[in-house]
Amino acid sequence: AKADIIQKIVGVIERWIQPGVTTKKIYTRAFSLLRQDKTTSSLRYRLKQAILELGPTGYPFEILIGKLFQQTGFGAEVGVVVEGKCITHEMDVIATKSSIQHLAECKYHKDQGKQVSIQVPLYVRSRVDDIISKRQKMREYQDFSFTGWVITNTRFSSDSIQYSKCSGLKLLGWNYPPGEGLKEKIEKYKLYPITLLRNLTNKEKQHLLKEDIVICTQLFAHPQALSVLDLSKAKHDKLMKELNDICG
Repeated sequence: AKADIIQKIVGVIERWIQPGVTTKKIYTRAFSLLRQDKTTSSLRYRLKQAILELGPTGYPFEILIGKLFQQTGFGAEVGVVVEGKCITHEMDVIATKSSIQHLAECKYHKDQGKQVSIQVPLYVRSRVDDIISKRQKMREYQDFSFTGWVITNTRFSSDSIQYSKCSGLKLLGWNYPPGEGLKEKIEKYKLYPITLLRNLTNKEKQHLLKEDIVICTQLFAHPQALSVLDLSKAKHDKLMKELNDICG
């Protein structure tokens, strides 16, 4: 938000805050004040909660991650069944550019207090290695370099981070790596989820998610997708203005 708005809200919070108040109550009050500013700042402030509302399945999150790889020039496939040397695997996202391929496992949580424990990167490392062992012997993957990923909307345990650094596995979490986490990447590429939108009900958002419309830019580029919601002209116009503010 703008500096004067930040200072105003911080001042209100400082005068209101009491010992023992929860961070959730602080967030709720700050968000309420920020919404009064009538800008998209309050939407970005709500980004973490909007990601948590992508559930109940993890599939919309996988689509979002696919879009993230596409923003960096990769072609992305979501929910791909592939052969390994020993067994068959389903990878959440496979992103390919030239002779580079990323194999990503997504761990989506509806509870922001959850963290990815060491068992997950250990498991993913073995799966990725099995796929790589198979693909390195296939003609179409000659000279390819492969990288395994674990991507989450929450946090990683300290031993998960330590293991990834040692094993060559890449991690992407809400605030990890520092300064280059999922939050920063979503904001950098404007991959805001439709669950941020004020002018759609939860039911309308869930309907769009079932149609694999996950981020605002998809809806902004293809507003005809809204026809199935039977919105009034006034609501449609408000929604398009909101999308323009976010995506424009």
